[in-house]
Amino acid sequence: MHLAKSGRLIVKLNTTGAASIRPGEMLIDSAGRRVGKIAELIGPVSAPYASVIPMTDKTARLTGAKVFAGGRQQPARPSHARREQRRQQQHGKERRRQN
Repeated sequence: MHLAKSGRLIVKLNTTGAASIRPGEMLIDSAGRRVGKIAELIGPVSAPYASVIPMTDKTARLTGAKVFAGGRQQPARPSHARREQRRQQQHGKERRRQN
């Protein structure tokens, strides 16, 4: 892993598992901590690299470390959407009680 001048991490991908890696996927370290999110895949198909947006300011400790695919990050829903969903659920329960 290399830290680019842009602030992104450049990660050399394993060629056998690179076909399943997609932009938006999270990378984790050996302890299971989130390292970053893949922004784009670069380089030739035979030797792919990933440009990763770091999730931590401590990028110096990540240089040279092994990272693993950690799945896709779920988009965060705004709090007002959760509030509205709860209100609709409560409203539905009240309607069932009245019938």
